[in-house]
Amino acid sequence: MEFTVTKADLARELSLTQGVVERKTTIPILSNVLFETAGGRLAITATDLELSIETSCEAKVKKEGAGTLPAKKLLDLVRLLPEGDVRFKLLENHWVQIVSDRKNYKLVGLSKDNFPALPAFPASSVRIPSKVLADMVLKTTFAISTEESRYTLSGALAVLKPEGILMVATDGHRLAIIEVDRKLEGLPGEVRTLVPKKALGEILRLAGEAGEDAEIEFAQDESHLFFRLGPRLLISRKLTGQFPNYEAVLPRDNSKVVVLDHGEFHDALRRVSQLADSRSHAVKLTVASEGIELSASSPDFGEAKEAIEREYKGDPISIGFNAEYLLDFLAASPEGPLSLELKDEQSAGQLRPGGDPSIRYRYVVMPMRI
Repeated sequence: MEFTVTKADLARELSLTQGVVERKTTIPILSNVLFETAGGRLAITATDLELSIETSCEAKVKKEGAGTLPAKKLLDLVRLLPEGDVRFKLLENHWVQIVSDRKNYKLVGLSKDNFPALPAFPASSVRIPSKVLADMVLKTTFAISTEESRYTLSGALAVLKPEGILMVATDGHRLAIIEVDRKLEGLPGEVRTLVPKKALGEILRLAGEAGEDAEIEFAQDESHLFFRLGPRLLISRKLTGQFPNYEAVLPRDNSKVVVLDHGEFHDALRRVSQLADSRSHAVKLTVASEGIELSASSPDFGEAKEAIEREYKGDPISIGFNAEYLLDFLAASPEGPLSLELKDEQSAGQLRPGGDPSIRYRYVVMPMRI
């Protein structure tokens, strides 16, 4: 294997593999990336056995072949090199020579034969606008459970239909759900699948590198999910198990509604939450005819109260929420009007932004005792 590639191209593609490469592993080959050269391109592959990425860039290939190199050490080195061409040559015992201008390095690699084989991309796929999918991921991933024991909650449920896409995530205390109307060509019926949180994060990275009109090709086999975006392919093992019946959790009769301005509510909540209890992060919302009052107190920090004037015609209600949960939603939701919908002090509250009717975004959060 012998090839030349530009530093900029190589650094960009290597950066995209870093979220997949295993840092601490008992299998040394998983800390390496696989280099393969053919047809004027360099293919770079990384995997942790659960998630894999394959990406490529243009290269001047003098001799086709393959080899592996330590992913993090190589990227650290490449970033420090001057702009211009970088030449790679596979030597004996899996060593690789790297030459940039008059700078010469040799890195110790491992046998390519030990690198895990990746599954092939299935024959049938469906195209999804990458911008749409990335926005749905941003609006739901913060609600995914971080508890390893709650395996089926460690990802988001994606439901693909010929007329649109739904994505939902929950950790048992809150639930984020978004539906987008979008015709999906080549989809014969409904497809439901659980996408791991790590895969969703990598989808965001790939979408961020793509153009405004880029599309993601989605496919699946019995064990894997495939997301192809131009010359880059992300492969994830499926999460197995039954996702909770989220429809049963969605509030049906939250009749106490106050419409807030996103920015005003967000800023007030941030200020008041500074004096909330550091463990519970509890903030009390009191809704009455004159508007909504936000309050918090802590024996360590003090007390905070802020009022937001808003028209409200229902019965007064006081309810407590985890301020961090509310702020997570506000960080992901768009500017503009925001409906806060309540039933009583013991029932889940719902937040719903206004705006585009083709995008239905809801956030359900359980109350706290205050």
